[in-house]
Amino acid sequence: MTEQRARPPVDSEKITINLGVIDLGQIDLLVQEGFYSNRTDFIRTAIRQQLGLHGDVLRQAVARRTLILGLHDYSRQDLEAARDAGRRLRIQALGLVRIAADVSPELVRDTIESIAVLGVLQASPQVKAALADRYL
Repeated sequence: MTEQRARPPVDSEKITINLGVIDLGQIDLLVQEGFYSNRTDFIRTAIRQQLGLHGDVLRQAVARRTLILGLHDYSRQDLEAARDAGRRLRIQALGLVRIAADVSPELVRDTIESIAVLGVLQASPQVKAALADRYL
């Protein structure tokens, strides 16, 4: 029996940042003083505040670029249907785009004309390699 790893939540992606020791110490002090439950809580709150400050600019940019928002799954059946209909996809997304594990690199090359993902693209390494020259 093979061990299966739990996948991270769809709405979460791990990032790494470097901070100066004084900034980090100040964050730790705020955590100790009870303003935040931990460092992650502080950083998420700060990021959300900055995104809120730029909310109008973000909304205008999403509309101007005609980005699809949120989670978008592309199954083998979806891509086969596009191929059979003679359609080529131009994927422009903000959020998460998942291409199913059973999608072949050949099917991707036949159906996806271009792709731009602001956020995360989840696909096999072979599919990502097949999309390398189509990534905007």
